[in-house]
Amino acid sequence: MSATGSAILGISLIFACTIIGAALVFVFKTKEISPKLNQVFTGLAAGIMLSAAIFSLLLPSVESEISYMPVWAVVGISVAIGAVFLWGIDKIVPHFHTADNKEEGIKTLSLSRTSKMFLAVTIHNIPEGLAVGIAYSVALASWTGDSSNALWGALILAIGIGVQNIPEGAVVALAIKGETGSSVKGFLLGVCSGVVEPIAAVIGLFLAMQIQVVMPWALAFAAGCMLYVIVEEMIPEMKSDTVHHHGVWAFIISFIGMTIMEIALG
Repeated sequence: MSATGSAILGISLIFACTIIGAALVFVFKTKEISPKLNQVFTGLAAGIMLSAAIFSLLLPSVESEISYMPVWAVVGISVAIGAVFLWGIDKIVPHFHTADNKEEGIKTLSLSRTSKMFLAVTIHNIPEGLAVGIAYSVALASWTGDSSNALWGALILAIGIGVQNIPEGAVVALAIKGETGSSVKGFLLGVCSGVVEPIAAVIGLFLAMQIQVVMPWALAFAAGCMLYVIVEEMIPEMKSDTVHHHGVWAFIISFIGMTIMEIALG
């Protein structure tokens, strides 16, 4: 497969997983996904995403040739900006966290609980899409034509985000089904919550490729966004069962597996 074809596959994958998750609304009779299954999905995705954030985003940023300032400063500042960016979105956009059953953002009575849950998924899909696009821009920039290793880290990142998108799409679709009584409406809005992700991925891909000087900044910025999502959203959700630790073990297994593959194939 060509490098361009691989990028198209990875970007399409993250959206396809949202569609798969939303389609579960036609399978599940309940109004929400099984907590145990959600914890396992979240743990697997968090482990993959953490490994990918380190190897596919942070390390390429650290290894960039920068002459105008220390590379550690670029990485540190960019990671902080990425985390603050998502924190700011959390404080501004009204949305609902299912893990701790709390609302965040500007208080408003005009939006339903389901609408706020939809916004929570949608706003976090934007930086995740950017991360995939930026990772593929690095892979395409270093593509030699005779090796697929350059694309492996970007694909790992896309897989991690895709795994996370399955329960996210299901959560939104099932919640809307419970509120409206329509599986079709739940499916369509579940899919819509993920539309922004491939759009953001394409924007990140072309911006990073066209403006090479911002590549180290963009990589570390995306890593900061990813780290914020992992710590803020995914860790509390995968630890919601403090007795059986399904999510925690899924996180450890996926992180070890993806790290081994990153080192062996990267």
